Amino acid sequence: MSPHTTSSPRLLDVASPDRSHWLDLPARRSSVRAARHSMSARLTAWRLPGELCADVELLVSELATNAVRHTGSARFLCGIGLIPDGCLRLEVHDQDGTGRGLPRCEPGPDDESGRGLLLVREIADAWGVDRSLLTGGNAVWATLAAPL
Repeated sequence: MSPHTTSSPRLLDVASPDRSHWLDLPARRSSVRAARHSMSARLTAWRLPGELCADVELLVSELATNAVRHTGSARFLCGIGLIPDGCLRLEVHDQDGTGRGLPRCEPGPDDESGRGLLLVREIADAWGVDRSLLTGGNAVWATLAAPL
């Protein structure tokens, strides 16, 4: 499965700190829950629709889980931002400098895991992976239309 490639702007291009939210977390399973709850609180504060919030929470969980389970990172960054083209952008940056990229899982019908990127592909309007300028690892991003 390959990510969509678009020229979507970087979350870091968000000029106002009121329109973005970042977390730096240790790469532990408990951090996935912390990321999800923190992002949920910010989305609620921005008064975004419940369905969009639920989709973003799911994507945060999936991408943060990948950063914890499939990289050699000690920490990861998780961020969301309202970008000028009427979208919400989510990014998860790991510290994996090995260049391994995203896990290449083709889950079987009885597998209990391995479907995170399939969910990202189905839910996000666009998504992809770049080399992170912040961590030297991967920056996995997704955008969703956000009625502002």
